[in-house]
Amino acid sequence: MDYRLLSICVCTMVLSATGFFYGTRFCKKHNYLIGIEWYLLAISSANFMVYELTHSPICWAGVMFLDTFSRAFGLPITTVAGLMVLTHRFKPTLRADAALFLIPAAATLVLLTDAMATMLPYFLLAMWTLFTLYLFYFAFQLLKFGERRHALWMMVVALLNQAIATMYDFYKIPGDETNIILNFYTIALLVWAYLTVQTYYSYCALERAMAAADGRVASAT
Repeated sequence: MDYRLLSICVCTMVLSATGFFYGTRFCKKHNYLIGIEWYLLAISSANFMVYELTHSPICWAGVMFLDTFSRAFGLPITTVAGLMVLTHRFKPTLRADAALFLIPAAATLVLLTDAMATMLPYFLLAMWTLFTLYLFYFAFQLLKFGERRHALWMMVVALLNQAIATMYDFYKIPGDETNIILNFYTIALLVWAYLTVQTYYSYCALERAMAAADGRVASAT
């Protein structure tokens, strides 16, 4: 039995489970920007597992598209727009929701052309760094409303994800091809799963805190 492959498959199932579960939770809050992006992470994870088991070129094409989409636009733009529903009182229309997926999807196809191959890793890292900066901003909003524990964990998840993004195309873990647990994919998949979970609970915490603050302001006027 290939225990390395088994560990990767288990981690893909963890990301798929958290993506579908918390994606549904976000959709129930009518935040389709984050909800659908979480679904895409779950589908991407499941597709990666199928590729690891079958080495299907079709699955690999799906892996490349979904991975590039999420790293370049799905998290740095679409997810940030979803979080701005709280931090900036952003109220996207269904048309805006659709545009924030369709336009990045078209841009992803451009990024995957041969002409962009050299600069793609740097572009993806730059976009993820912007996402990390926004996560820190989100954490400071949590601090402002007294949600210190969630603020701390958002900072932790931001740093972990930035480390993964930096390693992705630029650093190889020694023994990565044979390590059962400490290989890039198992670490990255679990870190991304943690992102889906912590973002949801931090979002809920800030949502409650802002609603309470709004209630206090209303009662004082």
